[in-house]
Amino acid sequence: MASVVSREAYFETGLDVLSDLGYGGLKLAEVCNRLGVTTGSFYHYFANWSAYTRDLVAHWEQVRTVGVIETLAREPNPRTRIGALINEALGLPHGAESAIRVWSSIDRDVHTVQLDVDQQRFDVLHDSALEILGNERQAGLFASWGLYLLVGYEQALVRCTPEDLRWIADQLLDALDSGRFGTAPDAD
Repeated sequence: MASVVSREAYFETGLDVLSDLGYGGLKLAEVCNRLGVTTGSFYHYFANWSAYTRDLVAHWEQVRTVGVIETLAREPNPRTRIGALINEALGLPHGAESAIRVWSSIDRDVHTVQLDVDQQRFDVLHDSALEILGNERQAGLFASWGLYLLVGYEQALVRCTPEDLRWIADQLLDALDSGRFGTAPDAD
């Protein structure tokens, strides 16, 4: 059991555990077992379990949101950017995303990161949609629709297939492309 792994491997394994077993399954023994390492190896990288979980959530935010947004921000075409964002969202580890949302309901620090991730994802959809629609309210509704679609998929107990999720996301894009997005209702 004496192999050497990277910090990154601990984070990716932690996300795999969250995806497979949920927040309740995220344990030091499970992470080390999956990596084939001892707990001593773990403590080479992390002072304690709290440091690991804090860094795990920061890693998740950086890799699954910040890094994606920074990469796609270089795309000048807003419709291409939105399509790429949706493709990235469809490829997320939805089980891990769901588990982090559960975790955020009981841990204030994780909740703060979750709020930040949701806001960043909303903002990039909103800003890209605004370039296309030219209407602040419609762009906000489009971004909400996209975010609610993702979060709803991850939280629903009735599962649809990845192909079904793709079809639903395509309907969102078709509405944007065809101009069927229509006039947004007035805000109260």
